[in-house]
Amino acid sequence: MPIVESQLDPRDAIYHFTLPAGEPWIHEVKRGQVFRILDLEGNQAVDTLFYNSADPLERYSAQDTIRVQRNLYLSAGSVLTSNLGNPMLTIVADTCGRHDTLGGACAAESNMVRYALEKRYMHSCRDSFLHAVTHCTCGVGVGLTKRDIVSNVNFFMNVPVTASGGLTFEDGISAPGKYVEMRADMDVIVLISNCPQLNNPCNAYNPTPAELLIWN
Repeated sequence: MPIVESQLDPRDAIYHFTLPAGEPWIHEVKRGQVFRILDLEGNQAVDTLFYNSADPLERYSAQDTIRVQRNLYLSAGSVLTSNLGNPMLTIVADTCGRHDTLGGACAAESNMVRYALEKRYMHSCRDSFLHAVTHCTCGVGVGLTKRDIVSNVNFFMNVPVTASGGLTFEDGISAPGKYVEMRADMDVIVLISNCPQLNNPCNAYNPTPAELLIWN
């Protein structure tokens, strides 16, 4: 996958936030702005969803994104496409090289089925998504509910497809300081769960912070 470095200086960013491991984040990114997710310590999985700010019923679609680009993985040049077939964001820089569209978000139910009954009550990305949309006081994403939590992007996560069509969760291919940068093609609500997963190697069994930046 192509490696494309950014020409943007973090000192020029209008927004800069360090998202702790396991925590959610919801924020609006305006059309034309550039949004960066930076993997601070390496191999962290950053589960992310996007919604049209004007009408959140239009949202990121894994199926349409895969169909349009004819590729299961995201990298520089990929266009994240909505369920209405519209471009939402374009990846303009990427130093990791590949991001997952298939693995989805960990949940209480999947933790139980994949790992063990007692894992059901561990914190999960779906919990983080739901917490963000139901408890946010920032005025972004008002009206979003659990029905709006759809298949997400897993930035920096490594989920190879086997020869038989199955999925495996492998050690990440990212490293400290790797990042992905997107230009918004419409006003979007960005919803993130900085994955708390401790049961598979997606983040080397050690959830770590991610850095979020926005430029005009």
